[in-house]
Amino acid sequence: MEIILPLFLLISISFNYMGHRNLVSADDTLIKTQCHNAEVPEACIQCVKSDPRSQSADKVGIATIVITCISNKAVTLESNMTVLALSVHDKDLKLVLQDCQKELSNAKTNLTTAMDRLKSKDYDQTNYLLNHALQKEFDCKKNVGDLQYTLPTTVLNDMTIYEELSEAAMRIIDRFL
Repeated sequence: MEIILPLFLLISISFNYMGHRNLVSADDTLIKTQCHNAEVPEACIQCVKSDPRSQSADKVGIATIVITCISNKAVTLESNMTVLALSVHDKDLKLVLQDCQKELSNAKTNLTTAMDRLKSKDYDQTNYLLNHALQKEFDCKKNVGDLQYTLPTTVLNDMTIYEELSEAAMRIIDRFL
């Protein structure tokens, strides 16, 4: 009798551990499958895996996490534009950077609305809002470039990730239709 109880506990723990491991593996597979069609799947996978919700996320949950990452990048970029606008002396550039800050703030609002539309299964509107938020970032980059100003590398890297994740989210959501 003394041996049976510890043996039972050991077997129970072993099955529990193996079951959990398979669950995580299945979640990793779903994440990779959803992110696979993105131009840069690594950015999508890294974003999703960085969120604790990913371990229990379905397809819509994964799309929600990616939109959250995009939204976080929009906040970072908005802050960067504010700091840059304060540091430049050229009036035209200052105005463009301030406009970028406002547009990225609007993009954040679009992304919040996109998440609401995603939850209500309005996938066309979700992608429309994602595309609109992405266009605001493209316009900012173009307007700054038109003034022959080179943004700092860290800001350009954040913009690239913003673009990659936006494209990934739209492709993930396209497959819901």
